[in-house]
Amino acid sequence: MRTVNKNKAVSTRRKSKKDITEILRLLDEHYPRTESFLEYGEPWQLLIATILSAQCTDNRVNEVTKVLFARFTSPRELADAEASEVERIIKPVGLYRAKAASIMGCARGLCERFGGEVPKTVEDLTSLPGVGRKTANVVRTHVFREPSVVVDTHVKRVSKRLGLTDTDDPVKAEFELMKVLPRDHWSRINIEFMSLGREICKARNPKCGECFLAEHCGLGGHS
Repeated sequence: MRTVNKNKAVSTRRKSKKDITEILRLLDEHYPRTESFLEYGEPWQLLIATILSAQCTDNRVNEVTKVLFARFTSPRELADAEASEVERIIKPVGLYRAKAASIMGCARGLCERFGGEVPKTVEDLTSLPGVGRKTANVVRTHVFREPSVVVDTHVKRVSKRLGLTDTDDPVKAEFELMKVLPRDHWSRINIEFMSLGREICKARNPKCGECFLAEHCGLGGHS
């Protein structure tokens, strides 16, 4: 069984193209899924669900959006809703007052500025209330199939431990990953790193002894 030096510092040595190719091969092998963990039927629903997912589990968001999207079946209906009703429905996701304001404002922006349709560019998406680069890139990845790097807490943590990035800033990490990863993996990396981060590469007490990428990681390897 692989042993792990828990006191070993995370390596900041950047990976070679050969190392990156092997890391991606192993990730593809272990995590073939490419679709979002968030459940949705229409593009605007993924946009709203992603806003709600901040600091909340996907499973909890999926439970809430089943009710939310059954009650409000279009951006216009959500934009015109009573805030108190939206807050009541989404309360389980946490930060529900702020999130209600964001998703209602986002729905209003879709209707008033984009004819009720979800825009495609990062600039247009991030001009909507509650939408940052992460949310915009989720939509671009899964709705428009545009290669996009989605940096959430898992991607930031795992990419830094693997030596693919050396920053805690999500925007800087996004652009660093775009430089070192082949374009055909930009969209896959979020699902793969999210899966690895949830199962093995946890923020606290990572399971380095079980990790198939340990030899490539600053935390893992042989001691």
